[in-house]
Amino acid sequence: MSPVLAGVLQLLALVVALGLAYRPLGDYMAGVYSSKKHLLVEKWIYKAIGANPDTEMRWPAYLRGVLAFSAASVLFLYLLQRLQGSLPGSLGFASIDPDQAFNTAASFVSNTNWQSYSGEQAMGHVVQTGGLAVQNFVSASVGIAVAVALVRGFARSRTGELGNFWSDLVRGTIRILLPIAVIAALVLVACGAIQNFSGIHGVGQFMGGSQQWNGGAVASQEAIKELGTNGGGYFNANSAHPFENPNGLSNLLEIFLILVIPFSLTRTFGRMVGSLKQGYAILVAMGVIWLGFTALMMWTEFAHHGPAFDIAGGAMEGKETRFGVGGSSIFAVATTLTSTGAVNSFHSSFTGLGGGITMLGMQLGEIAPGGTGSGLYGMLIMAIIAVFIAGLMVGRTPEYLGKKIGTREIKLAACYILITPALVLCFTAAAMALPTPVHSMTNSGAHGFSEILYAYTSGANNNGSAFAGLGADTQWFNTTIGLAMLLGRFLPMVFVLALAGSLAEQRPVPATVGTLGTHKPLFSGLLVGTIVIVAGLTYFPALALGPLAEGLAS
Repeated sequence: MSPVLAGVLQLLALVVALGLAYRPLGDYMAGVYSSKKHLLVEKWIYKAIGANPDTEMRWPAYLRGVLAFSAASVLFLYLLQRLQGSLPGSLGFASIDPDQAFNTAASFVSNTNWQSYSGEQAMGHVVQTGGLAVQNFVSASVGIAVAVALVRGFARSRTGELGNFWSDLVRGTIRILLPIAVIAALVLVACGAIQNFSGIHGVGQFMGGSQQWNGGAVASQEAIKELGTNGGGYFNANSAHPFENPNGLSNLLEIFLILVIPFSLTRTFGRMVGSLKQGYAILVAMGVIWLGFTALMMWTEFAHHGPAFDIAGGAMEGKETRFGVGGSSIFAVATTLTSTGAVNSFHSSFTGLGGGITMLGMQLGEIAPGGTGSGLYGMLIMAIIAVFIAGLMVGRTPEYLGKKIGTREIKLAACYILITPALVLCFTAAAMALPTPVHSMTNSGAHGFSEILYAYTSGANNNGSAFAGLGADTQWFNTTIGLAMLLGRFLPMVFVLALAGSLAEQRPVPATVGTLGTHKPLFSGLLVGTIVIVAGLTYFPALALGPLAEGLAS
């Protein structure tokens, strides 16, 4: 079987699996967030934290819950790392330095999982399982909760109430993420991923020196790392490490886990607003972008230039032979079009255009299908922009799902789409202008610029993957990328929840013959075009200095 055919068959199998899971998972999640009943374990949690799950919240109260919980999580994870040297199960590792502890705490709480350290050489079992793995669950649940709050803003009228954050947080963790992650972890163990709490083992001499490896609860963390679109690996090699991702079957499963909740949330959206066709329109836009990026990536990486490429079946530098070009390309697109950041190959070693595709996927806003929750609310913001543009073209007040998109709504949507590019471009410009940060670049020229642009794009978009050529464990990068991650996660949530509250207060507007049909293929096409144009106008100059310059020169 040719490598190209193998890659295409993997993609087809993935599409079929996602299609089979779409309806049951989407309907189940809609039921979870619409139910009035509470499980016994959920009642225990509410009692422990002193929350009343039946109290409805307006958007300021909902936002305060998000920010208070996230701030407490950052502080807890920071202290856990700073005290690691005194904790049992630390494997003899010292406490984490303050700047790196801040960076890691900000990273995992913001669902970014950027790692400026080697996990197997820095983090013991307590920090890995009691700190990082826990944040993998709750940070993903926070994202879904904010998305559900926005959906309620469209579905409700004349109320301003968006549900209860604590109830949404607990339900998302207990009823959705935890059971799926348990099943996925068992499958990963069956595939060969490790799951233990063993210490550090020596394996004798290797290439003139000794080699060591340590165990850990890898399969369970790997499952939620992908399912919650987190991305932080137990080992420095991330999903390229055989203990995390042993073979082609586990690789396909991990890609499925990355995509299944973000895609299925469009069904949840359609079910909750009372129109499945609206969910299908969003799904089509997501699917077109994802398939287009995947096809383009496979084409760039399979393109042969010389005998070495012909023999390898494509650009195999930086890729694992057990995954090949096809499996690596599909994984790279899935992880950068979502907020996952896990890698099974090194994006720095992709072709110039291939590396640009991974970067552009993040710069679109990671909305095709995006992260758990963040992908859906990001796509709905772009849908608002799209209907606003359509309204300008025909001279009508734009409407979406029976809600008028007025001055307040479009200002909030505009702030949402501007905050992340501002963080990326300002931090990148500062790093390139100052004398010290550029010393962390492994490469010079266009590729070196891409390393820094990719780092801030990854941080501000809460992705977490790296170009694998930047020495980011410095005070400058730990601090600035940490700030980019926090601001890139929580400032957009402010605008999303404010928009949700504004929509929920409106009276529904009846559809007329002049109302744009947002459930039709025409709107899906308009939405895709809006996304590409907005990202292109924002990032094209920076991309021209980095991956485009490198790709055209090669």
